[in-house]
Amino acid sequence: MNIEDYRTYCLSKQGVTESLPFPKLQNVLVFKVAGKMFTATDIDTFSSFSIKCIPETIDDLRAQYSALEEPSYFSKKHWSKVLVDGSIKDETLYSWLDISYDLVVSKLTKKQRRLLQQQ
Repeated sequence: MNIEDYRTYCLSKQGVTESLPFPKLQNVLVFKVAGKMFTATDIDTFSSFSIKCIPETIDDLRAQYSALEEPSYFSKKHWSKVLVDGSIKDETLYSWLDISYDLVVSKLTKKQRRLLQQQ
């Protein structure tokens, strides 16, 4: 996966927006659905990206995949940093992006989910 594949995939999801929201971290690209972040990456290096994870499975995934690490800036219980080092198949990376997106959507209000489906 490269940064363009990552970006295209994220933007293909319903209701997703992209932004560079951090003035002190101007190279951090964030993807949100309904204003809630589901993934972020450094656009200068694309050496990793952060994803939201299911808290009950996060430790098992980190044990199984050495390229899955605790994040630097996010909750270690809910987020993981994924190293883009070629050790994980793209299909798996895409499925993790799906899970991250779905976790955020599941926390939206019914009204927000209904509006999202209409987009």
